[in-house]
Amino acid sequence: MAWENQTFNTDFILLGIFNHSPFHTFLFTLVLAIFTVACVGNMAMVMLIYLDAQLRTPMYFLLSQLSLMDLMLVCTTVPRMAVNFLSGRKSISLAGCGTQLFFYVSLLGTECFLLAVTAYDCYVAICYPLRYPVLMSQKLCALMVTLSWIFGSIDGVIDVAVALTFSYCRSRKITHFFCDVPVLFTLSCTDTKAFERMVFVCCVIMLLFPVAIITGSYTHVILAVTRVGSGEGRHKAFATCSSHLMVVGIYYGAAMFIYMWPTSEWSPTQDKMVSAFYTILTPMLNPLFYSLPNREVSRAFMKLVGKAKSAQ
Repeated sequence: MAWENQTFNTDFILLGIFNHSPFHTFLFTLVLAIFTVACVGNMAMVMLIYLDAQLRTPMYFLLSQLSLMDLMLVCTTVPRMAVNFLSGRKSISLAGCGTQLFFYVSLLGTECFLLAVTAYDCYVAICYPLRYPVLMSQKLCALMVTLSWIFGSIDGVIDVAVALTFSYCRSRKITHFFCDVPVLFTLSCTDTKAFERMVFVCCVIMLLFPVAIITGSYTHVILAVTRVGSGEGRHKAFATCSSHLMVVGIYYGAAMFIYMWPTSEWSPTQDKMVSAFYTILTPMLNPLFYSLPNREVSRAFMKLVGKAKSAQ
């Protein structure tokens, strides 16, 4: 009963990232604009790949999953932040905090694995084009995506299960715009060192391992194109890889800073700013850099626009 009273009868206070000063109001409007672009871009990608039969290949299936995850990730944090900012009501129950934490951590972990799978797909397509149907079959692609979702969800369940067992006897004010693991560490009066070590080990698996795969994949792609490609092909490969690596660098770099940094050196201001990069900015950048510049995606979009015009 004590656990139940602690868990469900006491609310936290999300202090958010903005106040109502003119400058912060402008930043809030900018975040809403980025949120809108992210939602429209990712929903468009999912719909295009679903509606166009020629895009139903492993590569585009991966991109559709990436867009779906980005759409869910940005919708996990921004709408709640916007409602709190506009209404002035900032309370959230521990059950609500746990729900948000589960979806956030699960999607974050799933996307970490999926970005590595996407890089591997690019590596196989460019370095082994003749063996691509075997090395990246639809069944294997579906299996890797499914495992990404499963591993990410397991991480979310573990984090929420442990977080709900903490005793929160300190301030209930969360100096963030959403519920996150490092924030709950600072509010708990329970010894969290063992869980912090477990989070660090999980980060090694879910962050450093995918980063190694991504780095190795794109390195092989660049070397392969440099050896056999034309000048135009090399330029295109370098441009594509650099844009992908920039998004990956923002996403994984920010996540490593948040989750692999010692809690004793945790700074609320830095955490909020860095979190905004991979929870708000990256979901907007992914469709812009991964999908929309693609020739087949552009063709499918123009085809859909043509059908819409002819139907009028």
